Amino acid sequence: MYFIASEGLKYRVFEVSLAELQGDEDQSYRKIHLRAEDVQGRSVLTQFWGMDFTTDKLRSLVKKWQTLIEAHVDVKTTDSYNLWLFCIAFTKRRANQVKCTCYAQSSQIRRNHRKMSEIMVKEASSCDLKELVAKFIHESIGSNIEKVTQGIYPLQNVFIRKVKILKAPKFDLGKLMEVRTDITFIYVLVLIMKTLNLTFLFSLFLLGAWRLHREDVGVKVDRP
Repeated sequence: MYFIASEGLKYRVFEVSLAELQGDEDQSYRKIHLRAEDVQGRSVLTQFWGMDFTTDKLRSLVKKWQTLIEAHVDVKTTDSYNLWLFCIAFTKRRANQVKCTCYAQSSQIRRNHRKMSEIMVKEASSCDLKELVAKFIHESIGSNIEKVTQGIYPLQNVFIRKVKILKAPKFDLGKLMEVRTDITFIYVLVLIMKTLNLTFLFSLFLLGAWRLHREDVGVKVDRP
């Protein structure tokens, strides 16, 4: 029985650090899940398939003398992606507060929880997946929640800590090419090969990529 090797990569989910994708170490706590959708020559087309925080980042946020508030919603983007968003927030001391603790009352927790859910639904349902991922990276949703909840009980360290894709539309190559404008094919393939421990193929790929870089060739290379 024979099969094409590239078919084994399709629909596999790979976990990478956002710091590696963007070259920013400040984003090392954010883990991005990418699913391989198609293979073209030596390039692998991937799309966003979820997000999560590292364990050490989550543990560093939890501190004493404050209240933890969590919310999760099921939303649908304008391009028909169904996602599950998990938000985390912590209360903070008010301005000029003398008391060292900042515990919120049950009614305040419920009101903040309601606002967090409303903002997540509003922000996610009004854009497509590409725009929503940009909001996750720039923390615009968390900043909006902090502003809105100031009148109830002030919050700090508001993050979308986890994203799950529950249902995705049918694969569209043209749409995928638009979504992946910030991720190069070569870099994603390097991460995939390192994940699969393909040492020999990884060495050959680096040698070929180095030669292409020196010759500055931008043509598509067919798989042998």
